[in-house]
Amino acid sequence: MNIIDNDLLSIQESRILVENAYEAHKKLATFSQEMLDKIVDAMIYEIENYIIDLAKMSNEETEYGKYEDKCIKNSFVCKFLRQRLKGMKCIGIINEDKENMTMDIGVPMGVIVAFSPSTSPISTTIYKALIAIKSGNAIIFSPHPRAKNTIFKALDILIKVAEENGLPEGALSYLHNITPNGTNELIYHRYTSLIINTGVPNLLKTIYKSGKPLIYGGTGNGPAFIERTADIRKAARDIIDSKSFDNGILSAAEQSIVVDSPIHYEVKKELENYGAYFMSEEESDKLGVLFYNSDGLSNSEIVGKTAQELAKRAGFIVDKTVKVLISQQKYVTSKNPYSKEKLCPVLAYYVEDDWMHACEKCIELLLNEKLGHTLIIHSRNEDVIRQFALKKPVGRVLVNTPGVFGSMGATTNLFPAMTLGSGSAGQGMTSDNVSPENLIYIRKVGYGVRNIEDVISLAANKNSKITSNKNYSEGINSLELMEIILKKLLDNNHK
Repeated sequence: MNIIDNDLLSIQESRILVENAYEAHKKLATFSQEMLDKIVDAMIYEIENYIIDLAKMSNEETEYGKYEDKCIKNSFVCKFLRQRLKGMKCIGIINEDKENMTMDIGVPMGVIVAFSPSTSPISTTIYKALIAIKSGNAIIFSPHPRAKNTIFKALDILIKVAEENGLPEGALSYLHNITPNGTNELIYHRYTSLIINTGVPNLLKTIYKSGKPLIYGGTGNGPAFIERTADIRKAARDIIDSKSFDNGILSAAEQSIVVDSPIHYEVKKELENYGAYFMSEEESDKLGVLFYNSDGLSNSEIVGKTAQELAKRAGFIVDKTVKVLISQQKYVTSKNPYSKEKLCPVLAYYVEDDWMHACEKCIELLLNEKLGHTLIIHSRNEDVIRQFALKKPVGRVLVNTPGVFGSMGATTNLFPAMTLGSGSAGQGMTSDNVSPENLIYIRKVGYGVRNIEDVISLAANKNSKITSNKNYSEGINSLELMEIILKKLLDNNHK
């Protein structure tokens, strides 16, 4: 009888993948930006031919969301990302200031290990592959087990066309034998330079222990505040369109609505006009118990289900025109399922007396899961908007736009991204919409523009300590000299 140890196979495969990627990166480091751009363009044009097939396959394999919306996400990555990447300089001389005689040199980070979520497996995988190669990095994917076959197919397409256009073998690869030990080997390997984790929170502890730099696009508990000066009809439509997109599985989708009390009834009416169903207290309780399992972990079986399916599982019926279920709530607590992220078309609804109380409620919601992802505000009061932008512990603030589409850069001018950092108040090294610029080091170059005598003379002109007591030849110590120079530079900068 043959016994196959999948853990050992996975560990060995991980080591081979990282070592091959390391060697491939050495070759990539010699590529010009033009050579990398040619490969990236070929990858985009080829994968576009498979957008619909991959969306359907993803929907069937994961049973999450709607394939039509997955097509939109896949197409968005190809078209919007292509436009933003065009002409972007990531490696070599990326900035030069001839007047001040300085240069910035973009240097790839090396070998990247990437984790893609089961909720948006294809769009996230395509996007990560493109930004990694654009910035001259090698990248290894560890596919989510629930979406592995679809991710395998997408990567096979990308690898084939990339290597045909000059990408070194091993620069783009993936783990076939997926086990926890194999994944750990990818994370801990000495050649791994950076980890990009999109929506796989159970790996965070392991990644932190490894000490590797981490970009984390995590879960979000983003509230949407509708302030009394808002365009109420537009705000309601934006929220419903956003939360119902792909059945609410995107992390930047609104999780709660916080409403200024003077407009509460009008907001509720407009939300209902666009497909919201306000549940009774009994219906809310029945649905709420389905969000989490007895062990406290989220129930994956309700992720990406329609409003009709969710209601049916909770024991009540809603009309086929309903897009989003809403539960009116008063308090934010760690035990209240409506205070947390819900990867399905369900929203909590809070009414507050004024924007200051609404501000506090939004902070409570953001800190309840401590991830600081995204906040949406609908308002025409610029002072209130700025107060929200300044005060909230969050990675991005979106103004008068749908959470999903604004965060990913479709209805805003943010960088088009499928990994949205939550680092400003949560985990990870950045809160950016992650771009190729997050995957490079910046090497600074500065030409000499003055000699040491000039610096001493400049400092001595306004410092009696030198002019009256000492001169340079008498041996002023380095600490005193540095204090003098810094004081002089600060004085000049404040003029």
